[in-house]
Amino acid sequence: MVRFLLSSIGGLFSWLVTAAFFGAVVVGAIFWMYSRNLPSHEQLSQYTPKTISRIYNGEGRLIDEFASERRLFVPIDEIPDVVKGAFVSAEDQNFYFHKGYDARGMIGALKDAVLSRGSNVRGASTITQQVMKNFLLSSDRSVERKIKELILAARVEEALPKDRILELYLNEIYLGQNSYGVAAAAQTYFNKTLSELEYGEAAYLAALPKKPAALHPVRDYETARLRRNYVLRRMFEDERIDEATMKAEQEKPLRTVQNGDYAPFREQLPPRDYFTDEIRRQLSRTFGEDEFFGGGLTIRATVDPAMQAQAGDALREALESYDRGRGVWRGTGVKIDADRLGSEADWRAALAELPDDKAPRDIPGWRPAVVLKLGEQDARIGIEGIAEEGNGHWVPAKDVQWARKLLDSGKLGPKARVAADLLEVGDVVLVRAMTSDADGSFVRWTLRQIPEVEGAFMAMDVNTGRVIAMQGGFSYQATVYNRATQAMRQPGSSFKPFVYAAAMDSGFSPATIVVDAPIEIDTPQGLWRPKNASNKFYGPTPVRTGIEQSRNLMTIRIAQEIGMETVAGYAERFGVYNPMKPFLANALGAQETTMFKMVAAYAMFANGGERVEPTLVDRVQDRYGRTIYRHDQRSCETCAEPKLPDGQGPRIASNRERVMDAITAYQLTSMMEGVVKRGSGKGVNLPVPVAGKTGTTNDAKDVWFIGYTSNIVAGCYMGFDNPRGLGAGAYGGTLCVPVFNAFMKEAVKKFGGSSFRVPPGGHWVKINRFSGEHLPEDAEGDHVVVEYLRDDQEMAGIGIVIDGGFAMGSNLPLFAQGETDDPGQQITTSTGQVKVIPKKADFGTLTSGGLY
Repeated sequence: MVRFLLSSIGGLFSWLVTAAFFGAVVVGAIFWMYSRNLPSHEQLSQYTPKTISRIYNGEGRLIDEFASERRLFVPIDEIPDVVKGAFVSAEDQNFYFHKGYDARGMIGALKDAVLSRGSNVRGASTITQQVMKNFLLSSDRSVERKIKELILAARVEEALPKDRILELYLNEIYLGQNSYGVAAAAQTYFNKTLSELEYGEAAYLAALPKKPAALHPVRDYETARLRRNYVLRRMFEDERIDEATMKAEQEKPLRTVQNGDYAPFREQLPPRDYFTDEIRRQLSRTFGEDEFFGGGLTIRATVDPAMQAQAGDALREALESYDRGRGVWRGTGVKIDADRLGSEADWRAALAELPDDKAPRDIPGWRPAVVLKLGEQDARIGIEGIAEEGNGHWVPAKDVQWARKLLDSGKLGPKARVAADLLEVGDVVLVRAMTSDADGSFVRWTLRQIPEVEGAFMAMDVNTGRVIAMQGGFSYQATVYNRATQAMRQPGSSFKPFVYAAAMDSGFSPATIVVDAPIEIDTPQGLWRPKNASNKFYGPTPVRTGIEQSRNLMTIRIAQEIGMETVAGYAERFGVYNPMKPFLANALGAQETTMFKMVAAYAMFANGGERVEPTLVDRVQDRYGRTIYRHDQRSCETCAEPKLPDGQGPRIASNRERVMDAITAYQLTSMMEGVVKRGSGKGVNLPVPVAGKTGTTNDAKDVWFIGYTSNIVAGCYMGFDNPRGLGAGAYGGTLCVPVFNAFMKEAVKKFGGSSFRVPPGGHWVKINRFSGEHLPEDAEGDHVVVEYLRDDQEMAGIGIVIDGGFAMGSNLPLFAQGETDDPGQQITTSTGQVKVIPKKADFGTLTSGGLY
């Protein structure tokens, strides 16, 4: 019996050994099979995670950030022990002892699953295994992935120290709310740095890796709080905190940004605007979207915060002034259900839920509000961010009497007398506090609305190309479409300086006489009869007066004389068009371009004819601090010298390309100073010399003004996004000049200005600006203008009459002082003679040249 028993035990043992052997062989074969063609774990040593790209202004202040994965990489030695300990206790208690996988944990998890019959299934992955899954493998639930994970984890444990593995984990792990890594999560949930976190806050972050979506601090508050307390208990069991600390932290409420306990980090930044979004658009093209949104770039923007605010204020004031002048009330078109108006908490929650494009919050002083009640005269409103007090807040009847309501039929209702004529209960409106000009005291709440008309404004340094301000519309939150860089619009007469620049280089002078008379051009679309804005003709007129008074017919004759191919060459050289179609109508700015290109081109007039590339970015550095882009490529020739001569600053060498003759640039500037002094831009009122040009297209669909001092060039355009006429009285000089004026008054205070630099190689000549005749050096009077001519130009072009190939009658008078067609008006010429200006040119003595 004993022998039989021993024999049976021996047989069973042999069978078990054999089974174990073959089992080991099978397991070994499986692991060998899956160990082939595994991804290399060596790439972990060159880990470069996606991190936030940040934009700073010239003062070093963070103004915006962009990220596909919101991550702030933090080296392991800068992560506090409390954070590291919380994650180790929650995720992998044996992290510092195992070799990549935790056999005891795996057995325990299997036991729990069996005993609970599958209801208590928990993962047994170590932190190292999770790193393998996140970095080198997929997230699918399969035996194959698990085997590969174990193999790679064992290999990585041999190759990397524990702290390096933990660093990878804590910076890569997803913790909800688009937050990757512990530093970004601490900012997202608590608006704190890692070093500022309390034990309970660190424990909450450590609770998130398993199921961040199910532990939302508002939606799943109680579940999240209990999970936080569980992690705190694990930390106590691992002797990372004492019992008193555990209990104290467990009793605290879970306070988060999402619950309104802390201000969001985003609120510390200014609202995103057209400037930073344009940086995003341009750098995404330059570096690629993956690098921009994940490369951890540090971007130094050229924006001047004060000037950007001034640009926004100036443009918004002009757009709103035009809109209110039309007297049409459109409102926001948004309504809150009546059942949400019963309590203050409800209507405040309803307002908070409104997206920014419906209730923009980036307009200084404006706030979303809802109409709560309509009285006989006034309307009671509830205002976002403003506490209710006394009898509440009201919009009085006198605040609505400027408008008529736009009805659903598209027609206008009668002019409003009381608030109920415009408003209904539940209407979402925008309001602003009206204050006293005398002492700034509150007067009343006043209704506002986003204008239907839009526009753009941009300003830049004429020498460096640094864009200091860019406003692409009334409100970025209302519409992100940047009209400064994306809107293709007709520049109208603001394009004319490029025609005159080509003419100056083709032998014209400011005193050259050009015929201002009717033209008829036969085109495939029919007979084209261009006109001046005044619908008048002024006969032979000096070039200077042609640009000062923006004469269309003179511009066409000049373009015909020098050739549209020449004009197109200049426009393309300045970057206005690429390419420009050589149609004669394009000499009047009929071809579309962007304000960004036009302002940059005008800068080349201002700086004496040198190419300048506009930029919104001074410098870009990569995640390691290396400069990968720098806009200013000039070199300092004397910066290395220990001492500079008294009164001298560093000498900067510029290797910029010359795009036009320096004297031509000065002649254009001088003539455009005349535009500001005597022409369509005479509304400009600055304490320094200014040059510029207005532009108004047919039916005033687009109105422009671009002007510059010796330091700053700025431009404005206004028009409907769906182009249509702006109405009577809408011109570049009436709508855009005030915007330019308001901005430049502040810009001059900061950047100064001086007389425009006169280049060498020329001489001064006094000219009669009405007749173009050469005057003696002692001539004085309003008719006298001093022109700067090239030394080799002598008096070339003076006295020559240009008609562009169109026949002209001999009885056309010279353009004379007064610029009027009134019959019988007498004027006195520069020689003292009295002349009578005829009513208008004699059509019978004129014919048109044959053009396409």
